[in-house]
Amino acid sequence: MFLSRNLIALSAALCLGAGLAAAPAAAEPRPRTLGELAKKHHKYFGSATDNPEFTDAAYLKLLGSEFGQTTPGNAMKWYATEPERGVFDFTAADEVMAFAKDHHQKVRGHTLVWHSQLPAWLTEGTWTPEELRAILKNHIQTVARHYKGRVIHWDVVNEAFNEDGTYRESLFYKTLGPGYIADALRWAHEADPHAKLYLNDYNVDGIGPKSDAYYTLIKQLKADGVPVEGFGIQGHLALQYGFPADVRQNMQRFADLGVEVAVTELDIRMKLPATPSMLATQATWYADYVKACLAVEKCVGITIWDYTDKYSWIPSVFPGEGAALPYDENLLPKPAYHSIRKVLGG
Repeated sequence: MFLSRNLIALSAALCLGAGLAAAPAAAEPRPRTLGELAKKHHKYFGSATDNPEFTDAAYLKLLGSEFGQTTPGNAMKWYATEPERGVFDFTAADEVMAFAKDHHQKVRGHTLVWHSQLPAWLTEGTWTPEELRAILKNHIQTVARHYKGRVIHWDVVNEAFNEDGTYRESLFYKTLGPGYIADALRWAHEADPHAKLYLNDYNVDGIGPKSDAYYTLIKQLKADGVPVEGFGIQGHLALQYGFPADVRQNMQRFADLGVEVAVTELDIRMKLPATPSMLATQATWYADYVKACLAVEKCVGITIWDYTDKYSWIPSVFPGEGAALPYDENLLPKPAYHSIRKVLGG
């Protein structure tokens, strides 16, 4: 009986040992995504998107898994949200919002007031200042209220200045004067008190006349108690024009005014065809831009203006240029992707 019990125990031990030996090796941990890596720095890393791309399953898989934030590229603009006076359509924007919610992504609202992509009823009309103020207030508040509590930022006024720092002669400026910017911010704040309200523009990466104009304006707005809480630096760069070496310094001076800074539309284009040398330079520029944001505490995140060359806006606007994004047209990562990962600690 004693021998039998020992044999049973030995047999069980051998079986257990064999089972342990046969167990598969532990799986390699999944690489952290750009969104996860940025979160370690208390920032987000996101990508813009647009509704026609929502038929591309492979594209959506990467969009939903790699990025912690998204911006609707066109779906929240005036032509899309109020195509007829007083008639609002949130179908396209709601589609992006639903995707973001399903994938636990933050959303930047873009944009409430802009001189471009306005509906014909607005641009072809003749408005008194009183009429246009009422139209502007209604548009801002209807859109902002529809997404109340669901967007982290609003680009309230987009591209308000010319390159020399003078006000852009938009419909709103010509009819209402420069005060339309403060009014827009106040109206947006009334509609959604929790969203951070931004002014947003391109060619304001470094210190110069255009970024100086925003610095002066934001300083004055804050002194007047206007709810401006962020400055959006779009970040549309091109290799042929050089890298803005003072981008970190520029971000910091806005942060020192007491507002957040966000890189809102980053892409780095080049003259085609792209060469390995050009792609290497692009990778360095992406890394340097991310480093600048990481170095400024109040730089809250970076959004690339879509993540793949397959859907980039660049070729249609700048013929002969492109290859501007961290993924190529086949959704494969380029050197820029790997340089971003490295800076973020991946």
